[in-house]
Amino acid sequence: MELKKHIWMGIATAICFGCMPKKEKYTSYEQYPVRSGNLLEMEYAPQNTTFTLWAPTADGVNVSLYTTGSGGTPYRVIPMARDVEGTWTALVGDDLIGKYYTFNVQIDKQWLGETPGINARAVGVNGARGAIIDMHLTDPDGWKDDRRPPLASWADAVIYEMHHRDFSIHPSSGIREKGKFTALTEQGTRTPDGQSTGIDHLKELGITHVHLLPSYDFASIDETRLEENKYNWGYDPQNYNVPEGSYSTNPYNPVVRIREFKQMVQALHKAGIRVVLDVVYNHTFDTANSNFERTVPGYFYRHKPDGSFADGSACGNETASNRAMMRKYMVESVRYWINEYHLDGFRFDLMGIHDIETMNEIREAATAIDPSIIIYGEGWAANPPQYPADSLAMKANINRMPGIAAFSDELRDGLRGPFNDDMKGAFLAGIPGEEESIKFGIVGAIDYPFLNYNLVNYSKQAWAEQPTQLISYVSCHDDLCLVDRLRSCVQGDTPSMINKLDKLAQTVVFTSQGIPFIYAGEEVMRDKKGVHNSYQSPDSINAIDWNRKAQNADLFAYYKALIQLRKHHPAFRLGDAELVRRHLRFLPVKGGNLIAFRLTGNAGGDAWKEIIVAYNSRRENAEVTVPNGSYTLVCLDGVINEAGLRTVHGQTLDVPAQSALIAYSHER
Repeated sequence: MELKKHIWMGIATAICFGCMPKKEKYTSYEQYPVRSGNLLEMEYAPQNTTFTLWAPTADGVNVSLYTTGSGGTPYRVIPMARDVEGTWTALVGDDLIGKYYTFNVQIDKQWLGETPGINARAVGVNGARGAIIDMHLTDPDGWKDDRRPPLASWADAVIYEMHHRDFSIHPSSGIREKGKFTALTEQGTRTPDGQSTGIDHLKELGITHVHLLPSYDFASIDETRLEENKYNWGYDPQNYNVPEGSYSTNPYNPVVRIREFKQMVQALHKAGIRVVLDVVYNHTFDTANSNFERTVPGYFYRHKPDGSFADGSACGNETASNRAMMRKYMVESVRYWINEYHLDGFRFDLMGIHDIETMNEIREAATAIDPSIIIYGEGWAANPPQYPADSLAMKANINRMPGIAAFSDELRDGLRGPFNDDMKGAFLAGIPGEEESIKFGIVGAIDYPFLNYNLVNYSKQAWAEQPTQLISYVSCHDDLCLVDRLRSCVQGDTPSMINKLDKLAQTVVFTSQGIPFIYAGEEVMRDKKGVHNSYQSPDSINAIDWNRKAQNADLFAYYKALIQLRKHHPAFRLGDAELVRRHLRFLPVKGGNLIAFRLTGNAGGDAWKEIIVAYNSRRENAEVTVPNGSYTLVCLDGVINEAGLRTVHGQTLDVPAQSALIAYSHER
């Protein structure tokens, strides 16, 4: 009976090949057909499995079936039939659950090499073969009831950027599944001296969003040799729509990595924390051997005039989001992560490589599911992309992408110094000249009439329509972390001084009108031993030592209080450009390294009628002139207490050296 079935399928395939559409000849990528509907390449049912691959330039396509996710040879190779819209199809009338598959495309008598396709949603170890599973079996208990924590406005977000290994790998974390997705499901974890870690630490700190560094299947870690403890950030895409195997407890089982990722999301949601995924659609780890290039050569990448691959990513290639199928792929991928994994946001790596139209379509797709989903990215590229600059999702074009935010390097470098010179300081180092760049960040990069844009470091005009289009930050995974940067550029630094400047830097971030963003571990004064680019450094460099939480208890308390201050007082998160222009006024000061502003008239409905904020990076106290009145100090000399530290009267406020001051008045 089995033999008869195989003979019949062979006859059917031959008949199909005899009547299948002819191969078209295309003179430009724009002529390639666009596949309608979804881009699924494998659709499983117990009765049969359908394979569909978009490969319009292929002369032939085979799908190979395997019993294992790696090693061995296929037990069956099935020629696929050319179908409509550039696709190839095959129907296998067996129950293939638990099997694996690859596609192989032939062009001009050359087989390009096996891949799991461009849209695999489950894979074997190291992602070389697609896996045939029942996705329903990947859902943890209660998954259907999983809900996003409430978020009234993007202005309410507090983002915490985290790498899985960094966060849990250190022995002091008290976490069992170190470096795994499930590390973020463990409750009650503690340091040896009893400090909370893991998900309890995040709840205690008060953040609203965890930003996960790339957690899809990336190529730079060998999942069969995890005992080597190899490290990478994950900006090496292999399979965009599958969780990374090295972060699962069993990379050989395709169901496990998916279920554990969902368990992580579910646990964070129950803790009141949303989940943002760092996505890297702008380039692939490999070029010639990538899933894209082995499927439709040339199409998914941009090229230079001489035909070589463009390299806006500085990683060997740049993808062509402007092409219809790449755009469709990106939109569908984001939609899939939202629907299947319940994600709450996306951070786009080198977003400036993508075109504006694609990013707006992604925003529209996310909004149709849930308008509160947050989208932000790096508004730049590593090298100039091969696409018109006025059509790219660069920071300067953010005002043409409503609902999408970009990182503010103006604020970042105005505080700590330029990206390309670790030794050069700025405001925090007591070097004058960057005050206007910091003010630019404070107002959220909007058009603000009381700002001298000619003095802003990188942008000579506003680029945001709304303050929620700016991500406020002073450091992230890339480049030196905050403590290391302060040590490298502040003359005569001491531990006490680093502590003070750390607090000052984050006070600027959290009292600015953009969306605040911090790098995991900085609340306990992590460092990376001065390593600038730690993407391949060992755990000894990257791991967060949670013993520091007790050692730097006052710093953690300050971060926690700063987050609560922002949450409790809508004046710091107005979320609307017109409200910022109406309620925020900078105060005149004498000399550099001093910035002060007022938030007036119950800004945003705040219970505090008028708020004064001042930042002093001088090594001596500074005096700020304010409207005559009575003021309650709530932040002074590295201490925050919303109930009030003390009350002062008059028209001057004394701001201690290298610190921030926040005061309020009920009189106006």
